[in-house]
Amino acid sequence: MSSTVNATGKNDDGRIAFGNTGDCWYAAYTCTHHEKRVAQQLSEHCIENFLPLYRSVRRWKDRRKELDLPLFPGYVFVHMASQDRLRVLRLPGVVHIVSFNGRPASLPAEEIETLRSGLKHHVYVEPHPYLRVGRKVKIVQGPLAGLEGILVRKKEGFRLVISVNAIMRSLAVEVDFLDVRPC
Repeated sequence: MSSTVNATGKNDDGRIAFGNTGDCWYAAYTCTHHEKRVAQQLSEHCIENFLPLYRSVRRWKDRRKELDLPLFPGYVFVHMASQDRLRVLRLPGVVHIVSFNGRPASLPAEEIETLRSGLKHHVYVEPHPYLRVGRKVKIVQGPLAGLEGILVRKKEGFRLVISVNAIMRSLAVEVDFLDVRPC
């Protein structure tokens, strides 16, 4: 039984596509706290990459400091052809490319571009534990329109948890309840 790959990088049955010969987005798993260094090295080697960051305020006894932290700790997204993975794997700090059954798992380009767009528009995001249960919703308007996730009600607003299944990570984003529709 064969299946075709659609524009989102998934097979027609919804599974992540493997073995694409063109350039795709992949998740590179890094050593702990090496995400920024790996992203810098990828840029130095002219390999397109994306490290989504969020701003966090950390408090110590004597001071407070704002830090830019990785939204998906331990991961850097890399845009490359699957046969170029050895160039990425040779970089210090890269542990492996997220794979299933020995093949690199490509990520949907639309999800990466939507995430980039949302961060460019300064949408407030923060990491969130990966969730599998809950109500699935879709954002229908705004800079993150088209993304689907799990709706979690927190205090007075709505918080949407968007999950990247390939790396089993999630992020939380504040949305207006008018921008969200059930799937």
